[in-house]
Amino acid sequence: MVNLTINGQKVQAANGTTILKAAESIGIKIPTFCYDERLVAHGACRICVVEVAGARSLMASCTVPVTEGMIVQTHSPSVIETRKDILRLILANHPLDCLTCEKAGNCKLQDYCYEYDIKESGIVGTKKNYPIDDSNPFFSLDRNKCIMCGKCIRVDNELQCTGAINYNSRGFNTHVGIPYDRELEQSTCVSCGNCVSACPVGALSSKNHAKFRSWEVKTVRTTCSYCGVGCQMDLQVKDNKVVGVEPVNMAPNDGLLCVKGKYGYRFIDHPDRLKTPLIKKDGSFVAATWDEAYDLIADKMRNVKENYGSDAFGGFSSARCTNEENYLMQKLFRAVVGTNNIDHCARL
Repeated sequence: MVNLTINGQKVQAANGTTILKAAESIGIKIPTFCYDERLVAHGACRICVVEVAGARSLMASCTVPVTEGMIVQTHSPSVIETRKDILRLILANHPLDCLTCEKAGNCKLQDYCYEYDIKESGIVGTKKNYPIDDSNPFFSLDRNKCIMCGKCIRVDNELQCTGAINYNSRGFNTHVGIPYDRELEQSTCVSCGNCVSACPVGALSSKNHAKFRSWEVKTVRTTCSYCGVGCQMDLQVKDNKVVGVEPVNMAPNDGLLCVKGKYGYRFIDHPDRLKTPLIKKDGSFVAATWDEAYDLIADKMRNVKENYGSDAFGGFSSARCTNEENYLMQKLFRAVVGTNNIDHCARL
């Protein structure tokens, strides 16, 4: 363990812990744009700078490990002024359309400008004017709102391992894109939306079928129903309807989803979806209660077992159920029905 002092507080942290994580352990929040605990930090945005006694300059807290006896100030006057300058530089080339931006209320740039009382840039210069890339069916890319933190690129390349996007050009003209500046639809993008979930501002935004603000929705944690992996996700619910999905940074998916989990939720409110069990009567299906349906199933199974034996049954389970549900399915057939005729598609 390493002993250090942060804002006058004595702290013990494991060797190799960054200043950022050590500060978090005692409840001190340091702003970040490019940091992601799933990635090796590279200090691109510099908003997380702190003052370390004896250092020549301010240091990026997300990349610097703690050392014995280190004395750190996370909100000294020089640190605060530097963060303000960084925010002013970002705002100098950032659209100020927060009133209509999809990310309003869930934007780190907006939050930090509020925290540090930055209302305008005060810096005059050339503005970027890129066309919005709307070619992907699930999300849009507005490079004019991009703050060049590189988080989307690293998530795509290091976690999703698709390699669809990267930095194009150099200097002032550097921007996120695909080779030869083609549209996203022409790239190797698999539309997983993990870059969208990672973006701290409104540069990447989902094409939601319903308009909502972050404060209008409640989140409901659930398990993705598309395969047996069991990815955890938060449903965004407004007016009792699911309007979006965000991945949860925990096992087994660690903050990632595939295109089905991220964007394949609209079947929930589809008008063709069954809302009640159907039982065939006189050649036609009619609505029934669950009790009626279960009684019918139990009667049919009982009759088949009495007349033809347990091995007259065959069970076929689904990869779209959870592992727990599939366990119950095989338990039902082996222990209750009394047959080993149980199979699983193990695919979609």
